[in-house]
Amino acid sequence: MAQPPIRSLAIITSQAFSLKNFRGPLIRELVARGVRCYALAPDFDDRLRSDVAALGAEPVDISMRRTAVSPFRDMRDLLSLSRILHRLKPDAALTYFIKPVIYGSMAAGLAGIPRRYSLIEGAGYVFSIGDDEATLKLRLLRRAIRFLYRFSLRLAHKVFFLNPDDLRLFVDDMRIVPLGRVVALSGIGVDLQEYHKEPPVKAPVTFILIARLLAQKGVREFVQAARKLSRQHQDIRFLLVGDIDDNPDSLSHDEIRAWVDEGLIEWPGHVNDVRPWLAQSSVVVLPSSYREGLPRSLMEGMAMGRPIITTDTPGCRETVEEGLNGYLVPPRDAEALAAAMLEFIKQPDLIETMGEASRALAEQRFDVASVNRMILRNMGIEDDSQQGLDA
Repeated sequence: MAQPPIRSLAIITSQAFSLKNFRGPLIRELVARGVRCYALAPDFDDRLRSDVAALGAEPVDISMRRTAVSPFRDMRDLLSLSRILHRLKPDAALTYFIKPVIYGSMAAGLAGIPRRYSLIEGAGYVFSIGDDEATLKLRLLRRAIRFLYRFSLRLAHKVFFLNPDDLRLFVDDMRIVPLGRVVALSGIGVDLQEYHKEPPVKAPVTFILIARLLAQKGVREFVQAARKLSRQHQDIRFLLVGDIDDNPDSLSHDEIRAWVDEGLIEWPGHVNDVRPWLAQSSVVVLPSSYREGLPRSLMEGMAMGRPIITTDTPGCRETVEEGLNGYLVPPRDAEALAAAMLEFIKQPDLIETMGEASRALAEQRFDVASVNRMILRNMGIEDDSQQGLDA
């Protein structure tokens, strides 16, 4: 029996800025197909509210702490979210990021939302550290999150994954999601019209890292490589784009400012549009040991025709064909990172040839239009006829 069409959808996240940056093309596509979109987040300001409204969605304030674990507060927020969803009465809910997936799925179930979907953006900090390195507190937290995932994802009709490593972790290793509910995506995709190929920058050779400034994103290794290379080569730039975070793994403002004062890096902090900074760059670097979904900064760099240096880790490795559009290095290895960077300093023509290969791979794998079509198809809203727009 065919399911009724989805005419309204609640998108639930813990970061309002991601609604435009990560989900913007999907929201526009849903609205174009006649779906009423509610965008639920805890940290709207006037600009973000205006950005989301410009996409055609309706911003809705919720209470949700992104990182801190507080069972009483989280339960209170879950019940509050359930009441909001009960009032809105959407036909479906789509959740992404850890807390929204866990508590948003539970709230949608309590509110009687008939169709529920979750998007795993990466296993994240809790699952990035091996058991042999994890503290007792982290191991207990991991166990709790695994239990909560198992309970909440049973409520999801489909679970979208951005890379095969996370899919295996949730399906085979932790046995949280049955294979029949899984949908494998090639990242969240990038708008290839907005992120178009830019002429390569060969002088000065400029390396850029765009990320939340967490230790596991490889920021310290990036700076160590910058220090090593700067001693031998004067005409190089190192750009660090992003801000400190309330994640326990975040670097401090003082540490980053010390690197700036030392002359190692340029640090504009958080920027609303990374494209002007990517246009200034030669090579995009992300030496992450974090369990990424599929890093947006790497896809954006590829779309703009930049080679990639990243780690051979979940999510990151999917962006590089070794020696074709960049290099993979081991995580937490500043020496290997510096050696990969040095290849572009010694052979600047690689910036152009590998950058062209990056753009071609982005067109093949990471076109957001293709990713969104797969999401919509699995939600049963692939085309206008399914939505009954002519009725």
